Amino acid sequence: MLRQAATVITRHDLETTLAALLPRLSVTCHPWWILGSAAVVLHGGDPDEVLDVDVLLDRRDVPAVFAALGLTPRSGVPDGKFRSEVFHRWNLAALPVELFAGFCLFEQGGWHELVPQTRVAIAVGEGMAYVPDQDELTAILRRFGRPKDQRRIAALSRISPSPSRSESA
Repeated sequence: MLRQAATVITRHDLETTLAALLPRLSVTCHPWWILGSAAVVLHGGDPDEVLDVDVLLDRRDVPAVFAALGLTPRSGVPDGKFRSEVFHRWNLAALPVELFAGFCLFEQGGWHELVPQTRVAIAVGEGMAYVPDQDELTAILRRFGRPKDQRRIAALSRISPSPSRSESA
């Protein structure tokens, strides 16, 4: 069960979405992570809103995961700060799920791939969701640098560190 977030609807929508998504992610052979506001909630924080679930996949798992979701892999469209080699939105759950692989940030004048180095398993219903540990998630959000990421960092800073549930990535 997820820790209680401030908005029951957000918690319910996230749990419902993860219940639909996690069995389909069981086809993976490589590490994957939930990022963004959903990861903050999974750590026990309240980011004020969860509009979608961001899932970073390993490129090698894209064909199997996308097939399980009924999606066709397609190239991501870069913006000024982010780009993904593959991107698709799955809209068949309570919240939209954004799935991407080959995720890069534009920093210090160039594109740099983001691959988390930590992986914390969090039980959600009968499945397991994976997020970067609290310190690494904070560092990732700091790198994203948007106002909503600052609010997410603040939400993480209000909770105590999770017990160690990490496994190597």
